[in-house]
Amino acid sequence: MEDVVEKFDDTLQFAPNGSLLQWSQWQLLDSVLPTGGFAHSFGLEAAIQARLVSGPEDLRKFVTHILENTGSLLLPFIYTLNASPTVETWYKLDKILDATLTNEVGRKASISQGSALLRVAATVFQEVPTLKTMREMSLTSGAVRFHHAPIFGLVCGLLGLNAETSQKAYMFTTMRDVVSAATRLNLVGPLGAAVLQHQLAASAEELSKKWMNRPVQEACQTSPLLDTVQGCHGYLFSRLFCS
Repeated sequence: MEDVVEKFDDTLQFAPNGSLLQWSQWQLLDSVLPTGGFAHSFGLEAAIQARLVSGPEDLRKFVTHILENTGSLLLPFIYTLNASPTVETWYKLDKILDATLTNEVGRKASISQGSALLRVAATVFQEVPTLKTMREMSLTSGAVRFHHAPIFGLVCGLLGLNAETSQKAYMFTTMRDVVSAATRLNLVGPLGAAVLQHQLAASAEELSKKWMNRPVQEACQTSPLLDTVQGCHGYLFSRLFCS
């Protein structure tokens, strides 16, 4: 790992102006960006088959718990890497998160989405050559597992997004992907899903403020039942999503 870190010592970070930063920010949150998020239901598919979620009201509670768990467990990783988007910090936090995620289904989903995000970011944001260099050298070294939350914080930091925007962006993409999964699982229709996402914005804002700007040492699980249910996804007889 030390050899890899040394090779990044002289790498310059991208410093976009305000107008270009907004375009990069919007594209990073665009559902068209092929990061694989829509292949995962965050345990919703398993929760439906376990009869824990059976209608719109159950879905509302489920998404709220997912957001709470995301904020408490993953926002600290995004916050830290946004403030220090270096390969050394990334490797360290990636190992910590890999040890923290005991749910194998969620762990594999995190690695899959993280790998896709870094591949896409390195290809799309060519004005940030550090992304491509980090990816290529990390693939060669095998020193990192490519978990999603640390990579999201890393990309946001290198693009120049501030800590608050980066953390709220992660909460937004999580909420968007779960609601999208609910639509494809026929829990709600497309219009109902849009209404639900809008109504959940107040809860997402409150939870973001609650868990924002915390160090990695404070990362924790607040909804262990959801983690357990997601872990059962691999045992489903038939399934639409990867997790």
